[in-house]
Amino acid sequence: MTDTPAAPEASASATPAPLQTAPPPEPAQVAPPKIKVRKHKQRSCDEKDAKGKLCAGHLKRWYDYPKEIEAIIGPNAEIYRCEFCKTLYRPDPMQMPNSYTLRY
Repeated sequence: MTDTPAAPEASASATPAPLQTAPPPEPAQVAPPKIKVRKHKQRSCDEKDAKGKLCAGHLKRWYDYPKEIEAIIGPNAEIYRCEFCKTLYRPDPMQMPNSYTLRY
């Protein structure tokens, strides 16, 4: 059996291979939000997930929505949003709007 010499290691002074950069990521396509109509006196979300579990998040009045949402629902609209699943709810058309101050 003959001893073969090991291959010489690359010297430290050798130039490193140029780094390959990944292409920039494409902008994420955001799906439009789901918009539903609230039932009479509804206070919690009735949306179900893929497994059929009820969300039951509190519906909160959403005052400062972004311009993309304003383009969908209109300016100065009374809109509610679920705190968990972010589903949007329009007010019940048969219910008095809550946009005004309390009336005595």
